[in-house]
Amino acid sequence: MTSPSLRVGYVPGATPAKWVRIWDERHPDTPLELVPVDSAAAADAVRAGAVDVALMRLPSETSGLAVIPLYEEVTVVVVPKDHVITAVDEIAAADLDDEQVLVPHDDTLAWADAPGAPVAHRPDTTADAIELVAAGTGVLLVPQSLARLHHRKDLTYRPLTDAPPAPVVLAAAEGVQSDEVAEFIGVVRGRRAGSSRGKAEPAPKRSAREKTLAKQAARAAAGKRVGGKATGKPGRTGGPARRGRR
Repeated sequence: MTSPSLRVGYVPGATPAKWVRIWDERHPDTPLELVPVDSAAAADAVRAGAVDVALMRLPSETSGLAVIPLYEEVTVVVVPKDHVITAVDEIAAADLDDEQVLVPHDDTLAWADAPGAPVAHRPDTTADAIELVAAGTGVLLVPQSLARLHHRKDLTYRPLTDAPPAPVVLAAAEGVQSDEVAEFIGVVRGRRAGSSRGKAEPAPKRSAREKTLAKQAARAAAGKRVGGKATGKPGRTGGPARRGRR
């Protein structure tokens, strides 16, 4: 008989350490395996059973998943250390209207009305985009944890005061959960050790907040698939199109 275990996927920048520590304290005989997953593949990894649960970012296509909001990250702009915006501690989106903005293929924000003009060449990954920021090609909009993950001495970042936050959620397959999955859901929800809940129970019903996040994710994911031509900025002629995330 196979010993019970738990595979927890996590996207770049996600921070499962607190819950892993609690799990290890409560369940020392049930190993928890952390599995790094790409942001674009996290939902499919849960649906396919490659991981039991995943810490992932919205927007994402979440059909067939129970989604539990965990926290929201600040959106920041990554720039060279000598960039003019480093003179202040935080900026508004409008301060980036004249900037060239890099949008990597693994972009996690899907900010339809993001400021700036998108650079025509889209780097494959956020790591590639960071290299281009250092080379002076453009600036990069990311959740704050990704800016920290890709820290370099020649780059810095500033929060955007009016940017949408970047939600991080826990996703598990809908339906009856294993004891281990139900227990981990209890851990992230702050359930105390010894609670009577968490034994092979159906996935928790979504709260109003969770349903709203799921609907927003579905709409955003549909928008990324369908897309649309970005409109030029008011008052510009012959300039690059206004940036839109797809």
